[in-house]
Amino acid sequence: MLKEFKEFATRGNIVDLAVGVVIGGAFQSIITSLVSDIIMPAVSIITGKVDFSDMVFTVGSASIKYGNFITAVVNFLIIAFSIFLAITYLNKFNKKMEAISLGHAEKISKKLGKTKKEQIVPEPTVKICPFCYSEINYKATRCAHCTSELEEVETN
Repeated sequence: MLKEFKEFATRGNIVDLAVGVVIGGAFQSIITSLVSDIIMPAVSIITGKVDFSDMVFTVGSASIKYGNFITAVVNFLIIAFSIFLAITYLNKFNKKMEAISLGHAEKISKKLGKTKKEQIVPEPTVKICPFCYSEINYKATRCAHCTSELEEVETN
């Protein structure tokens, strides 16, 4: 059982998840500091309030601290927007890397004298027998299933 747990804990996905949680916690503390130390004071200049955490709605003996809720919502929006920007940037970066890689492959193909159509469409490996509709090798001249003679395939 201990061996199974060790394999489970050291698998790539679990380790990646643990790293993500630790980095997420550190990122959350940075965002919390950004919101409480920079953004909320700037917002309080506009609204005239210095501290949102002091905003309380009291009904009888119950107090509803909606100022803390506003701060939490702003925290969430900033974190979500930051993650959105990071993912968008990574997706653009990956697309550029794929384009560079594809462009490099096209240059090599041009040097070898291959056309764009040849590099996009791979040569088929199988075909369907027109008599018994079974799958056979693309270069076969006779069906292995029904033994029918087939048209010969041009090979380059």
